[in-house]
Amino acid sequence: MAKMPETTFADLSLADKTAVKKSSIEARRFSDVSTCSFSSTCFTGSSDEEDVSPKDNHQRNSSGGTDFCVKSISKSAFGRREIEIAESEMPGIMTLRKRAKDEKPLKGANIVGCTHVNAQSAVLIETLVQLGATVRWAACNIYSTQNAVAAALAEAGIPIFAWRGETEEEFWWCLDRAIHSDGWQPNLILDDGGDATHLMLKKYPDYFKAIRGIVEESVTGVHRLYMLSKGGKLTVPAINVNDSVTKNKFDTFYTCRDSILDSLKRTTDIMFGGKQVVICGYGDVGKGCAQSLKGQGCIVYVTEVDPICALQAAMDGFRVVRLNEVIRTVDVVVTATGNKNVITRDHMNRMKNGCILCNMGHSCSEIDVNGLHTPELTWERVRSQVDHIRWPDGRMIILLAEGRLVNLSCSTISSFVVSVASSTQALALIELFSAPGRYKSDVYLLPKKMDEYVASLHLATFDAHLTELTDEQSKFMGLNKAGPFKANYYRY
Repeated sequence: MAKMPETTFADLSLADKTAVKKSSIEARRFSDVSTCSFSSTCFTGSSDEEDVSPKDNHQRNSSGGTDFCVKSISKSAFGRREIEIAESEMPGIMTLRKRAKDEKPLKGANIVGCTHVNAQSAVLIETLVQLGATVRWAACNIYSTQNAVAAALAEAGIPIFAWRGETEEEFWWCLDRAIHSDGWQPNLILDDGGDATHLMLKKYPDYFKAIRGIVEESVTGVHRLYMLSKGGKLTVPAINVNDSVTKNKFDTFYTCRDSILDSLKRTTDIMFGGKQVVICGYGDVGKGCAQSLKGQGCIVYVTEVDPICALQAAMDGFRVVRLNEVIRTVDVVVTATGNKNVITRDHMNRMKNGCILCNMGHSCSEIDVNGLHTPELTWERVRSQVDHIRWPDGRMIILLAEGRLVNLSCSTISSFVVSVASSTQALALIELFSAPGRYKSDVYLLPKKMDEYVASLHLATFDAHLTELTDEQSKFMGLNKAGPFKANYYRY
C-alpha cells in the first residue's frame, strides 16, 4: 500500500488551521481541568506538591476576603463540583439541613472544627453554617485534605486553614488560626483526634472556659477525653460520637470495608488473590478490612489483645496469631488499633521483600516511622504517599502515607456512609448548644433516640419501610411506639 503523503500545518486551509487551533485549545483546556481536578481531589496525584507554603501566598476570594489559607483559591470551582457530587450521596445530612435551616438551632454557636477536609466534611460544614453557626476550620490530618474542596469553602467565605501536605509546624499554625481570631471566640468544638481540644486547653485556657461542649468522633480523641476526665481536667461536657451506634457500626465498619481495597489498589496495583495479610486489631475497623480482603481471596490473619474480639475473629474464620508468628511471611500488614508502636523497627527488619505496610487506625503512632529514619536505610518516593524503604542488603518494604490514615490519604471514602456520621455530629452539636446545663463535665454517648433518628434519615434511599408496633406489642415489650427500641446497653 502506498504511503500517504505527510501534511504539514502550512498545507492546511485557513478553515482547517482554525479547526486545529480550536482543537488544540480544547485539548489543553481538558488537560488543565483533568490535572487540576486530579491533583486537587484525587489522592494519587503529586502535581500539587510545591515548595512554596500557602502561608507565604496571600490570596483573596472573589468577595475580597482573606481570612483563610488554602493551596490555591483558583481551584474553587472544581471543589464546588466535588461538594455537589457528595451532597447527592448524603441524604441524611441534606435532609437534616432542609428540615432545620429555617429554625436555625445553631444561631449564636461559634464552632471551631478540626476534621478531615474533603467533599463530605464540606457538606457538614456548610450544613452547620445554614443552621445558624459561624465556623472556623482546620484539618486534622496533613495528608487527607482535598485542596480544591478547601478552596471552595474559602470562596464561600468560610475561614478555613488547610492544605494537603502540611508540615507539623504548619499543621499547628493552621489550627491556631482556626481557634484564635480577633473579635471571635469559640463556644463549641468539633474534633477528630483531640488536637483542637488539646491546643485550646494548652494555649487558650480562657477560651476553653467558655466552651459549651465538645463533639469527638475518633477513637484517639475519645481516649484523650476520657484521660482528661479521669484527671479532673475536663471542665466541659463532651459527646463521644465515635461510640454512637450510627457512627461505629456504619461509618467505621462500612467505610473501612470499602476503602482498604481502594487504598491498596491505587497505591500499589496489588493483586489480592492468594496474598497473606495480617490485620492488627479486630474492632470495627479491623472487621471491615478483614471481611473485605477475605472476599478478594486473601489469606487473612488477625492479631488481638482483647479475648472477646479475638473470639469473634476466630469464629468469623480468621486465624488469630501473634505478630511474630507471621511477620516474616505476610505480604501486607494493616494496623487498626489506635495504639502506639504496634509495628516496631524490629518487626520491619524482619518483613519480607516487597511487604506493604499501612495504617487504617486514626492514630499516626501505630507504626514506628521515626525508627525508619536512620542512616543505613534509603527512602525512595515512587508515587504520592508511597515510599520504598531499602535496607543495606537490598530488601525493601512499601510504606503507605508515612504511617498515617491510609484510606483518607490515598483513596476516597463513601459519601453515603459519611452522611450517617455527619448527621450524628450535627445533632450532637445541636444537643450541646441548645441544652446548656443538661450535661455535666463528663463524656457522654449520644442518646439512643438520636441514633435511631439518624438511621431513619437514610432509609428512604433504599426504599425501606419500617414495621410499626401495635399497641399490644408496644405494651408487651414495654416500649414507646416511636422508640427508642433498644436499651442503652444493647449491642447491635
